Amino acid sequence: MSESGKDSELEMTVQDSIPTERKTYEHTYVRSLFDRIAPRYDFLNHFLSLGFDIRWRKKAVRMLLEYKPRTVLDIATGTADLALEAWKPPVEKIYGIDLSPAMLKLAKQKIERRGLTSNITVEESSAEELRFTDGSFDAVMVAFGIRNFSDLRGGLQEMFRVLRPGGALMILEFSKPQRAPFRQIYSFYFTRILPRLGGVISKNPEAYHYLPSTVQAFPDGEILIKILATVGFVGAFQSQLTMGIATIYIAEKPTH
Repeated sequence: MSESGKDSELEMTVQDSIPTERKTYEHTYVRSLFDRIAPRYDFLNHFLSLGFDIRWRKKAVRMLLEYKPRTVLDIATGTADLALEAWKPPVEKIYGIDLSPAMLKLAKQKIERRGLTSNITVEESSAEELRFTDGSFDAVMVAFGIRNFSDLRGGLQEMFRVLRPGGALMILEFSKPQRAPFRQIYSFYFTRILPRLGGVISKNPEAYHYLPSTVQAFPDGEILIKILATVGFVGAFQSQLTMGIATIYIAEKPTH
């Protein structure tokens, strides 16, 4: 079979695998939602994940830094936790983008407190419409944001475009545990307990019903690996965390 035939077959397989019920949300809705929960966002991330989110980011950054990037783009940077974690040699410059002005305000405050305003720059932007030129970055990373993309393939294509040849992509995202009985226990917590706790603490129940709904509908695991291949990435692999609650995905842009 020719390469074009293989690509077409892979494309059809991926399209058949993506959940047809996956609901996407307009940028204005996502922006409004995260603006409202911004003041309690960091606390709730750490509290509701029992602190595991901190460990996950550290491991994801360690894996990405094996590629020795100097310039890094942080998609859906939020309050810049991932960008701040990634600020270590050999990284020289990090750009972070996010839809939420309220999140970015907190990100700027954290960056200023660390004295890194000349090293980490954040701005309001959509992942599906990046302003950067082709091949601008050695690495692109996104943590707990890709499931919010209204156009998943479009966002991945933009990441591919702004990566230099040989550059690396790192995605850290929630996933769905598969092993029983942990799968059932976690599903109960994630769909019943977490939305109530998050809603009470943040005073915004809508946001913490939104979270499990986007995770449940997101094409994780091998399906996402296949999608990355159809976009053009090579060498994609995944590393599951904490019995599959979250997953790190790494892929590269071909050198030619």
